[in-house]
Amino acid sequence: MPRAQFTVRSQTRFLPEQSAPEQSVYAFAYTLTIENTGEVAAQLIGRHWTITDAAGTVQRVSGLAVVGHQPLLKPGERFEYTSWAQIATPRGSMSGRFFCVTDACEPFDAPVPEFLLALPSALH
Repeated sequence: MPRAQFTVRSQTRFLPEQSAPEQSVYAFAYTLTIENTGEVAAQLIGRHWTITDAAGTVQRVSGLAVVGHQPLLKPGERFEYTSWAQIATPRGSMSGRFFCVTDACEPFDAPVPEFLLALPSALH
């Protein structure tokens, strides 16, 4: 049976214009690149995120699509999008998974490895 697999890479950056540190509001943009590294075409249907700040507060976000899209990717194709998250501390992390289905209607999950949300000064 052909293998279905998406591989996900992340990049993040602090959004000072959307943040208010004096009110414990820290906003971060994240760009995800989703690549079909499997052997069959597959579609990204939805996502589930776990967002954790440095105080241990957890937000869970689930839903259909990513930024309004449900891309169908053939083997070797990529889809990239940027979104954002807000946390109450200058450091936190996100992880999750994408819900996907092959062109033969077989469901699978594509894990999103944990990535850091942090002010540049919070890394030292």
